Amino acid sequence: MTLSKWLSALPLGIFLFAACMQACGTTGRSDEQELTGEIAEGRDAAQKHCSTCHLPVEPALLDKETWKNRVLPAMAQYFGIEVWQKNQYFAAERAVMPIAEWMKIVAYYDSLAPAHLPAARPPVPVRNDWAGFTVKTPASDTSRLATTTMVAIDSADRAIYTSSSEMPALVHWDKDFGKIIKGSLSSPAMHMLFSASRAPIVTVVGEMRAYDVAQGELGSLKPPGEYDPAPFVTGLRRPLHTSAADFNRDGKTDYVVSAFGHNQGGLYVLRQMQDGKFEKIPVREVAGATQSITGDFNKDGRPDIIALFAHAQEGIWLFTNDRKGGFSEKPLLRFPPVQGSSSFQLADFNRDGLPDILYTAGDNSDYSRILKPYHGIYIFLNKGDFQFEKNWFYPVNGATKAMTADFDGDGDLDIASIAFFADLLHNPAEKFLYFRNESSKSGTDLKFQPFSPPVAQYGRWICMDVNDWDGDGDPDIVLGNYSKGFLNQETVKADWNVYLPFVVLVSE
Repeated sequence: MTLSKWLSALPLGIFLFAACMQACGTTGRSDEQELTGEIAEGRDAAQKHCSTCHLPVEPALLDKETWKNRVLPAMAQYFGIEVWQKNQYFAAERAVMPIAEWMKIVAYYDSLAPAHLPAARPPVPVRNDWAGFTVKTPASDTSRLATTTMVAIDSADRAIYTSSSEMPALVHWDKDFGKIIKGSLSSPAMHMLFSASRAPIVTVVGEMRAYDVAQGELGSLKPPGEYDPAPFVTGLRRPLHTSAADFNRDGKTDYVVSAFGHNQGGLYVLRQMQDGKFEKIPVREVAGATQSITGDFNKDGRPDIIALFAHAQEGIWLFTNDRKGGFSEKPLLRFPPVQGSSSFQLADFNRDGLPDILYTAGDNSDYSRILKPYHGIYIFLNKGDFQFEKNWFYPVNGATKAMTADFDGDGDLDIASIAFFADLLHNPAEKFLYFRNESSKSGTDLKFQPFSPPVAQYGRWICMDVNDWDGDGDPDIVLGNYSKGFLNQETVKADWNVYLPFVVLVSE
């Protein structure tokens, strides 16, 4: 959900590597070789100073005003270029490039960026219909605004767990929405990991704001379901997600934690030792680790990791177990730093026996807070040998998360999505969408019919979980409401319920 980037304005003095993450790059345009004069020199200067930091950023990915008045002024300071009157520049003593060179970079982006980004054009119209779902809600507590940071369905107990930024606690909701606080937390919970063979694991973020403080932790529930106040792992930088596997096959469960951090962070394996303590082993120690999935992806009998990184070097990486206590690294998908990567899931959409990638882009909390036509839901089909190819895309402004399941019981995979940074002014219905799979039986030609069940009035969704909540064998959906703040469209006023912590969409 990339909640970690909400307040991620970069502080003065950030490492230069991260500082250039949005400001520079190459266009990749077909007319790039035709550039001449100052514009060509600006392109070359951008390549010289930033090409090692991230994938190229085309000027066309942001509009002229955003480059000129938001992104470039913010980035200039990290090159030692002073800014005054919003977008005027002069070189300070600590400048790492001549002011003339910086102005050529500015001219490059200002000349080639469009005045406005084109509006996204959905390939299939959305139907306003419940599409087989009914909504159930807990009682609305008007004494407290909804700031839900986690929703998690425990199918075995027919329960829902939540946490929030206003009240950092682990809250248990039974099937009748009876509410019990299972334990106080030091900070909001972001994720719960359930297993039939071990206690649920709770990922606690430590610090919501974009600081490199190592206050995150992992905790667990102890019988009869109370939260253990003593975390079993501490000192994590803003962890968002935890997965599990026995990587060295010693019979003990190890964990993979995605510590998003800010300037520092990473993906870590927490290896369980004989005494029950955990050794933290870096897998990829860069900020932005958001989510991981474990499995034997190369079929050698040892569990591997696939993980999403959503900061600067955005992309999805495969980490293959080397049987020696470490991992070999391979990028599967790479994205530019303005992409706004927010979630992924593995599923076989075309029924060829290979896991495909369901991916969302839509985090919109940095300097470029505009609607972007490349935000939305993507499916990348697995072509074999860990090669993935984009097959399907549906534009959704500010897409935060997508999850797949057979919601209608017809044997194929449907999709549910949420968008925290939706176009709240013109299209609030895209806050939640359901995509019914209408592909051919072979799955070679992916087709989905989008629906917008009328739930926009109930909240603004930042987190989601899918599982069987009511015990009927069908997947249900719980949506978590973060009702206040973080509005990129200045004229938007909350016309949704600001008190409901969550709603449940039950499959009929």
